[in-house]
Amino acid sequence: MDNIIVVGAGPAGMMAAIKAAENGAQVTVLEKMKQAGKKMLITGKGRCNITNVAEIPEIIKNIPGNGKFLNSCIRAFDNEDVQYFFNGLDVPTKVERGGRVFPVSDRAADAVNAMVLRLYELGVKLYTGVSVEEILIEDERAAGVKTTDGKIYKGDRVIIATGGASYPGTGSTGDGYTMAKAVGHHVTSILPSLVPLVAEEEWVTELQGLSLRNVRVYLMAEEKKVADMFGEMLFTHYGVSGPVILSLSRQAAQLLDAGNFVELMIDLKPALSFEQLDARIVRDLEKYQRKEMKNALKDLLPGRLIEPVLDAAYIEPDRMVNSITKEERHRLAQALKGMIVTITGTRPIAEAIVTAGGVSVKEINPKTMESRVIKNLYFAGEVVDVDGFTGGFNLQAAFSMGAAAGNWSVWNE
Repeated sequence: MDNIIVVGAGPAGMMAAIKAAENGAQVTVLEKMKQAGKKMLITGKGRCNITNVAEIPEIIKNIPGNGKFLNSCIRAFDNEDVQYFFNGLDVPTKVERGGRVFPVSDRAADAVNAMVLRLYELGVKLYTGVSVEEILIEDERAAGVKTTDGKIYKGDRVIIATGGASYPGTGSTGDGYTMAKAVGHHVTSILPSLVPLVAEEEWVTELQGLSLRNVRVYLMAEEKKVADMFGEMLFTHYGVSGPVILSLSRQAAQLLDAGNFVELMIDLKPALSFEQLDARIVRDLEKYQRKEMKNALKDLLPGRLIEPVLDAAYIEPDRMVNSITKEERHRLAQALKGMIVTITGTRPIAEAIVTAGGVSVKEINPKTMESRVIKNLYFAGEVVDVDGFTGGFNLQAAFSMGAAAGNWSVWNE
């Protein structure tokens, strides 16, 4: 009987252990935290967005960090398989806006507990509070692991599913990167992804708590547009956050890391062309022609945003509407179509939802998740250089990689 060692009891590690055990292997899972699935418990704001019902090409498109690498394993264990898996564990699921799939109960704990129960049903040995520090190699093959207290766990194959470096309080402290490097793997730059951004401008932080819907945000590097997203964003005490910002944050982090000057350009009225917006401004100014400018844009903008927009257009808030020139009106339209926010950094990686970077996908077989460097060594989950947008795509990636590693660790005789 195959003896499989799984390091890490997150979504990828638990799925790997379940699949290996279902194939008849004797499985031992070693988890450094006191309970399994701690990070999974906080996903989807505690509701656990387990997958997305999008078509597979769309799922891969929503995993900008090496999504194509996952093509084989996602097709082998796709979003329908994930739903079927949880439904079979008495965790019924539902589909919400954007194709996001959640447990009907809206409780991440139900999904985690169901996986842990399945481990026990299959006879998997789950040890918590055990921290692994080294992969043991014999004859150029993985042969087990060594823990920080010196204990040896021997195994025919080893699956590393230790997570990334985000939310270290859940156990994701980058241990897997260190172990992978020690046996000859290349680990790409570790950067935060799905993380809020830090802004330079004081007016941005003064808008703390203001949420904007239906805006288009352009990511700029050296004053050139490199990406854009449409949706919702939020001003915070340090800069900007919200769905659109989180989706752009991976590229922003990479651009900053490369030394680029990074800005965001916010189109506050993306549904209107410049000409349409100018016509709208004309109507509003005619309506409020006897008022000051700071009181004339209330139909167009949230109150707190009026003065920053006027400032960007170089128009004094106290100016009377009937004194505004055509040139100033055009500057106002330009400001509304392109508010600039200078990005000086990201929030710390500890606050990132996922980690960008990890064990290089060039050194992992995309079908089996086996290392191309060391035989009988597998990787799954966030420890691999794979990361996606919010919406269930990261958990789908973790489950697919975990299923592949678990199955092929037994099938690869």
